Amino acid sequence: MFSKILIANRGEIAVRIIKTCRRMGIATVVVYSEADADSMAVELADEAVFIGGAPASESYLVADKIVAACRETGAQAVHPGFGFLSENAGFARRLAEEGIVFIGPNPLAIEAMGDKIESKKFAARANVSVVPGHVGEIDDTAHALKIAGEIGYPVMIKASAGGGGKGIRVAWKPQDVEEGFPAVRAEAKASFGDDRIFIEKFIESPRHIEIQVLGDKHGHVVHLFERECSIQRRNQKVIEEAPSPLLDEATRAAMGAQAVALAKAVNYDSAGTVEFVAGQDKSFYFLEMNTRLQVEHPVTELITGVDLVEQMIRSAAGEPLSFSQGDLAIKGWAIESRIYAEDPYRGFLPSIGRLSRYLPPAEGQVGEVIVRNDAGVREGDEISMFYDPMISKLSTWAPDRLAAIDAMGRALEDFHIEGPGHNIPFLAAVMDQERFRSGVLSTNYIKDEFPDGFGGTEPTSFQADLLAAVACAMHRKITARSAPQLVRDEWIVIIGLDHRRVRLANGGDAFSVTFDDGRALSLTQVRWAPGQPLFRGVLDGTPFTVAVKPAPEGFVIRHRAASRKVLVLTPRSAELHLKLPPKQAADTSKLILSPMPGLVVTLDVVPGQAVQAGQAVAVVEAMKMQNIIRAERDGVVKAVGAKAGDSVAADEVLVEFA
Repeated sequence: MFSKILIANRGEIAVRIIKTCRRMGIATVVVYSEADADSMAVELADEAVFIGGAPASESYLVADKIVAACRETGAQAVHPGFGFLSENAGFARRLAEEGIVFIGPNPLAIEAMGDKIESKKFAARANVSVVPGHVGEIDDTAHALKIAGEIGYPVMIKASAGGGGKGIRVAWKPQDVEEGFPAVRAEAKASFGDDRIFIEKFIESPRHIEIQVLGDKHGHVVHLFERECSIQRRNQKVIEEAPSPLLDEATRAAMGAQAVALAKAVNYDSAGTVEFVAGQDKSFYFLEMNTRLQVEHPVTELITGVDLVEQMIRSAAGEPLSFSQGDLAIKGWAIESRIYAEDPYRGFLPSIGRLSRYLPPAEGQVGEVIVRNDAGVREGDEISMFYDPMISKLSTWAPDRLAAIDAMGRALEDFHIEGPGHNIPFLAAVMDQERFRSGVLSTNYIKDEFPDGFGGTEPTSFQADLLAAVACAMHRKITARSAPQLVRDEWIVIIGLDHRRVRLANGGDAFSVTFDDGRALSLTQVRWAPGQPLFRGVLDGTPFTVAVKPAPEGFVIRHRAASRKVLVLTPRSAELHLKLPPKQAADTSKLILSPMPGLVVTLDVVPGQAVQAGQAVAVVEAMKMQNIIRAERDGVVKAVGAKAGDSVAADEVLVEFA
């Protein structure tokens, strides 16, 4: 067994690998870029080596710097995590030449399966069912248009070396290919250093199901069942679960056997994932193989009890698998939610900034529920524009699927972030949806369920009661501390158009809440003090956590995806409030604003130019994704507020119309 391992990665996966190495008694080295100098991984590792500038092309993608760090520290092996150099066969060979062990599959397996074009050729030769498409490289946009027309729209444009949702576009018409092909090629070059592209048929309303495989250097390969990863947006997974609610035992066995056969054919000797696109009728096609650890590996670990990072290390050290297929079984159900630095209220666009508050839920087992949070950040850390926008991966396990979903809903309530935008309210909304709870999923789920984007949810009757009760309890606690002579038992609570009279009895950590319709609720086990961002309690037997912050005459309170401004007023103040004119929103109809902070790649219009609705006017890049900004109306350009190469903030004016 190795005594020291270098981790050629960053963020939560670097921290995840460190934890397993510590348990195994292995010393760790992390490499870090300029942007990660104060990162959690650097703090936790036994040694850290600086390797260059913030862009990955100057640091994490430079093999020479990784090798030099191994030489400097005496690391015997390298764990590449996922992304960066994890599926680079040349890097694996380079390490072997230097006498350093690559903790991953052998280079031949990486070449056969890790390259999306070559893997499809290999699978076709092995009589594995594959998605129809063009198996070969695409020369340019004209070539891409020709191939897309031959396959038939819609098609998927994909980077051969892609992964993590980067370098993928769905084209529904030729214009989408004209705009999408160069964007995919640019993303591929920036993220993977490889701009080869291929095109395949896009199967509508599919499910994304993948099989986890694990091999050693003695010819043994097993599968650790499946993960369902159908909840995606912009081709990036958002929610994963294991097992899949679609599969029966026969389909599970067939998919597992096909994945194992494919892995054995290339002498696969590490952890890897065989991905399938599945129909609602349980038909399935080989999509690709990721020759590395997957982001969503925690759900597999939770249902099998197998530490995949440990098994990768043991396999790389030459140890045989200590278990066979018959020793593995599915126990319970696990859900993973990816906590992203993005704004769901603005089309899920990336958000950057400092984590001014970062309060994750408590990890561990309580009763029959397990909560696990894989993170590489702490309060005060900055989410950088240079890397993936993931903040953490929150996972829950329970004996059955609905219990795991309910546990995830509660864990998301307990997760509080301030600073960059985040998708916690959106994730909570999905957990509460009947369609998700029923297991009727597809990769179109978000588009189907949120066709107009995400704007939060309307409060249920329970949530309306909860918001009113919490607001009154907070108001009473604040008033009792600052002006006890003004404490009252009765208030008018205004939530949007809902006005209700609320009477509050008792106090301290328990209240009796009576509404004007005569209903009386108990608010008990209150845990909150002025200034705290989370209010915890139990309303009529239902435990809850809400995010709270002060606002004029009241509070802004969010429970899951329902967020409202709640006013707590005296009857006279309520009368006067109703007479105030509504606030008018600013007119931005003549402006094109940057929807997110990022780097302007191109800005293609000039003053005096006529622009049509839907026309692309700019490309803004953030977190390795290129976002095309379009005009929402016809008009003539009056002024341009930025140029290529500029850094812009969210809502900064890019173009103004006359």
